[in-house]
Amino acid sequence: MKQVLLGIFLLVSGAQAMAGILKGRALDATTGQPVIGATLLLDNTKLHAVSGLDGSYTIKNIPAGTYTIRISYVSYRTMTRDVVIGNDNQVSTLDLPLETENDRLLTEVTVKGQRDGTSDRTARDIERNALQVTNIVSGRSIELSPDLTVANVIQRVSGISIERNSNGDGQYAILRGMDKRYNYTLVNGVKIPSPDNRYRYVPLDIFPAELLDRLEVYKALTPGMEGDAVGGAINMVMKDAPAHLTVLANVATGYSELFLNRPFVSFDTKNINPKSPYEQFGNQYSAKPSDFNQASATYTRHSPPPNLIGSLAIGNRFFSQRLGVMLAGSLQNTFRGSNSLFFNGDVVDTLRGMTLTKQSEREYSERQTRYGVHVKMDYRLNRDGVSERNKLQWFNALIGLENEQIRETKSTSLGIGGFDPVLGNATLGYETRSRLTKQKIYTSTLQGTHELATNLSANWSAVYSLATNEVPDQTYIPLLGIRKNFVEQRTTVQDGQRRWEHNSDTDLAGYLNLTLKTTLAGVDVEWMAGGLYRDKQRSNFYNNYTLRPSNPFAQYGTDFTEYNQIGWVIQNPLGSVASALNYDASEKIAAGYIQFRTMDQPLEITGGVRVEHTDQGYAMKFPIGEEYPTGSQIYTDVLPSLHFRYRPNEQTNWRLSYFRSLNRPGFFEIVPYRIVNEEYQERGNPTLKRVIADNVDLRYEFFPRPLEQFMVGLFYKRIQDPIEYTLQKDAIRGQDLYYGPGNFGNATNFGLEVDAIKYFRQWGLKANYTYTNSSITTPKSKRIRNEQGDLETITVNQTRPLYGQSAHVANLSLLYKDAGRGWDAQIAASYTGGRINTVSQFVDNDLYQRGFVQMDASAEKRIGKPSSGRGFLVFVKANNLLNTPTEIFINNVSSKNSDVPNQDLSGKTLIRRDFYQRSYVLGIRYKL
Repeated sequence: MKQVLLGIFLLVSGAQAMAGILKGRALDATTGQPVIGATLLLDNTKLHAVSGLDGSYTIKNIPAGTYTIRISYVSYRTMTRDVVIGNDNQVSTLDLPLETENDRLLTEVTVKGQRDGTSDRTARDIERNALQVTNIVSGRSIELSPDLTVANVIQRVSGISIERNSNGDGQYAILRGMDKRYNYTLVNGVKIPSPDNRYRYVPLDIFPAELLDRLEVYKALTPGMEGDAVGGAINMVMKDAPAHLTVLANVATGYSELFLNRPFVSFDTKNINPKSPYEQFGNQYSAKPSDFNQASATYTRHSPPPNLIGSLAIGNRFFSQRLGVMLAGSLQNTFRGSNSLFFNGDVVDTLRGMTLTKQSEREYSERQTRYGVHVKMDYRLNRDGVSERNKLQWFNALIGLENEQIRETKSTSLGIGGFDPVLGNATLGYETRSRLTKQKIYTSTLQGTHELATNLSANWSAVYSLATNEVPDQTYIPLLGIRKNFVEQRTTVQDGQRRWEHNSDTDLAGYLNLTLKTTLAGVDVEWMAGGLYRDKQRSNFYNNYTLRPSNPFAQYGTDFTEYNQIGWVIQNPLGSVASALNYDASEKIAAGYIQFRTMDQPLEITGGVRVEHTDQGYAMKFPIGEEYPTGSQIYTDVLPSLHFRYRPNEQTNWRLSYFRSLNRPGFFEIVPYRIVNEEYQERGNPTLKRVIADNVDLRYEFFPRPLEQFMVGLFYKRIQDPIEYTLQKDAIRGQDLYYGPGNFGNATNFGLEVDAIKYFRQWGLKANYTYTNSSITTPKSKRIRNEQGDLETITVNQTRPLYGQSAHVANLSLLYKDAGRGWDAQIAASYTGGRINTVSQFVDNDLYQRGFVQMDASAEKRIGKPSSGRGFLVFVKANNLLNTPTEIFINNVSSKNSDVPNQDLSGKTLIRRDFYQRSYVLGIRYKL
């Protein structure tokens, strides 16, 4: 038996010794660039390979002999070559240049028609050929990423960090350290309104990521773009009609680890009152307790069902490619939440820092229903069905997010009410807030492109958009409580609230652009001229009712056990509508521009000037003696820009850009509202001016291969009259202090960006890093003892970074792709450095968010023949693998906090800590 085994071993060893290795690269015969995912097969054998991310391939263990190798890939001619394989592990090298199936594919028009708008290669091509500094995330990268929303996707882009919502998902983008107010959002190149009830910026967590072909971030503006962006502009390019029948579908489920350790709390959202008694019965109606049902106070504790996520996209072209149709929809029903620790405090006497007065433990339970539907149709007017010189397009999208949230809070009074952490005694407070938020954005755009002459073309757009936000019957129910000997008990009910809010933002806009191609002094020049007109109308409604328990001595656990058993008396039967949140606003923008672009290589120059005229106004619906119940701001801005692109070869760009831009005040900011707080008033500012910024960019770009890049750039921004929320003195009564928006001199913001993508056969690396430094000087309040020994509040100036700006932001993703076996996977880590979370009215008391690392992962496996690109695949996504918390703190300590729990007196005062836990998604996807 041993001899037999020895013989088999020697035979196998001899066969391996006789085997050889074939290596090489699959290349595009015209460009010399690698072809990724090509299938290679040795005829009459089972030996095969698939070209990797750098175009390379390896076939091992080939017995010595002569073979025919066959290579094929979509849109390329199948090619065969004879190859001789030696023995003794001899390595043979053979590069295989592939030719396109039809030479006509090389023409400019056809390439545009056949381009896959979702591919990484398209993204790199757009970045390389863009007129200005641009970053792109492809639809394929979005599909493979761990992210479900646009807000989470955009954090992977260099220079961008995100502001998170209460369940840890991204919500707003901060570009180059510029707060969300300094950016705007586009869908298919057209600006959309915001559902926010105060401001104009758009929450990006409302958009399902799977509806996108790609995500574009413009960091510099050309004259043809709207000028109200200092940080940049975000453009979501929705799925477009493909060249042939395409079906994309997926269904997935998932769960959050958070609810493995505690129950999910929900309320009866189906039966809450959509309108307040004021809206139902008129402004003279006195509300009765029976007008307020108990749906918003009927709570259920349970384990949530698994998340449900699905999408479907169907597209095709008809009538000899002339008519294209794309229909896509997405639905995400997810259960999220967080556990939070929160501290309140006051500035006491002249003590440094904040004296903490209350600790609150919060538990959020949120059911999010995120949906999106978009339909796009285009019709090519030319008979060939290929040319896009004359085309009509109609795009419609409805995006929505419904968030059912319960926030349960247990508060502990610190320092008063018998607080004794050793004996376990304290005065407690309990509050449950139920809130249903419905946000929608609808946009409809009709566009036309027309060739008027050989060198003259025009395009136009007619746009209707509507953004709405509804928060019906938001309910607060507070109870007192007590802790004795570590035993906690709820006691009596306090005054509650029922609140209704809704707002709408309607846009009507028209765009017109003319393009003329000429030759000037022997240089080909493209001239563009055009403009837009937008009429925006916004309406806000707010009404609040205060409810007092009908039996103020009713005890929890004795007189009632459920919150929907509490009886109430209405304190303000007419409601509180005399609020600054009841207002109408309007904004009319008229803009025109002229732009030129030189077409000759290697230097390309794009420049011109844009003029924007703004007429922004408001009218308070229920003024109560305000000095300016109505108001308006009218101004005109001239915004020049100039962009240089030097292109010494096809792979290299040097870019130098300058542009001037502006930022208009938010709609609510110029309303003269007044909110009285304990320490200060909060006010609006009718005289708030717009921000003007001069922006400079210098960037080097290198694209060694179709999917690879290396970029390094510098940026500088000089910001005039930046808007910040700070403590200010009353212009008439100088001793009165209030907190509100204001313009504060000049600010600067500069930084460095590095962005790299590199592939090594099956492995890839994506990395970017941004350093940002900003500076602004604003007034702050400080308490001192004057010469008489009395406590006095004075105002001092303090220099600090801009709100929301992190000095260091970085992303690192490790990618793995095995096309032969159908595997794609990645691990993605994001680092966001410390930044100001809230600007305090007191000196040295700004709230900072601690720097953090978030790690996510995703993987997918094709089922069946991997190289076909069609069929089924299984995917998994995992988020927040490190369970990274959000931590907010003040950069100092107070001696008064020595006995406060959960404080590590290491030079910082903890204000908030939120934990979100890990979440997972498992699904199956189908492609046809």
